Order: sequence, then C-alpha cells, then structure tokens
Amino acid sequence: MNLIPQSNKHTKYHLILEAAIKVFARQSFHQSTVAQIAREAGVADGTIYLYFKNKDDILVQFFSFKAKQVFDRFREEVARGADSLAKLRNLIRVHLGEFQRDPDMAIVYYVETHRISRLAEEQIREMGKMYHDIISDIVEEGQQQGLIRRDLYLGLVKRLVLGAVNETIGAWLHSGRGYDLISMADPLTDLLVRGIEAPARLPETI
Repeated sequence: MNLIPQSNKHTKYHLILEAAIKVFARQSFHQSTVAQIAREAGVADGTIYLYFKNKDDILVQFFSFKAKQVFDRFREEVARGADSLAKLRNLIRVHLGEFQRDPDMAIVYYVETHRISRLAEEQIREMGKMYHDIISDIVEEGQQQGLIRRDLYLGLVKRLVLGAVNETIGAWLHSGRGYDLISMADPLTDLLVRGIEAPARLPETI
C-alpha cells in the first residue's frame, strides 16, 4: 500500500531526478552514488528507494521523463512555424535553447548517448525515433509546399539534422559553454537548407 501523498510523491520524485542529474553531470554516472544523490536532494538515502529501484533506474527514468517534457516543447514550437523551413528553424532553435537552459541535462544526454553500451538504450532509441518523426513531417510538408527537394534520401536527412544539432551542442559543452548556444541556430539551419555549394554565377555579359 502506497502511503506517500500523491502531490508529495511527485515533488520528491522530481527533486531526486534533478539532484541526480546534477551529480551525474559533475562526476559522471558511473562515479556517482545513491548517497551523493540523496545528499544533493536533501533526503535520506532510503528515500531514494521509495521512488527508484537503484541508480540505474534513476538514469532510465530521467530519459523517459525528459523525453516527454522536451518533446512537448519541440512540437509546440514546430507548430508555430508558418511553413516547413520556419518549422525546421524553430525545431533547431528550441532544441539548442532547451539544452542551453539546462546544461546538466545537456552533459548527461551527450555523454550517455555517445557510449557504445548505453544503459537507457530503449529510451534513447525512442527519443531518436520521435525526433526523426518530427523531421520527416517537416520534410514531407516542405516537399508538398515546393520548398524542399523531392529527390532527397529521407533517412540521410534525419540523421544529418539530428547529428548536426547534437555535435553543435557537444562543441558548446567542450568549449566550456562560453558563448550563446542559441546564436548557432540560424547559421546551422541556413547551412542545412542551403548546403555548402556556392550559388551559380551568372554568365558575364559582353
């Protein structure tokens, strides 16, 4: 029988999650302990086990919780775009903005998604699929609007966009977060949309 009041349960659950991410970001998941998480959250060690099975479960639930939270924001901002290119720009801008706003989340996400053996593999794959689905919708809409080429290999486009955004976040983290990450949104979108080819030169008139 669960004797924890529902409102208090949710508060403690989120408090522990946020504390855990701070600890994981500072000293890595594998070097962290439940005792350190409890101390950061200001709760007793045993309280952790009322909400999570163990440290591994905290990480897995973090990805599940953040996925819903962040993707709600992604979809909301994409829907504001007047056309497909505006939607792509909004997606990239809100993606960079969410990670800049919560650098602890950015560190944990970046580190864990770049591991060969990933504890939250199922959750990370699901997040990737949701992101790819958003990009697919944008590209298909753009093709119907005549704003995006129809001869694209969609699978490559999805990997290109997500990979470019992730590497932009990674470069920001490695730099010590010394610049405005959101300022990279427009240059990155322009690069993805226009490519690196120079515009064709008009023939010179005699």
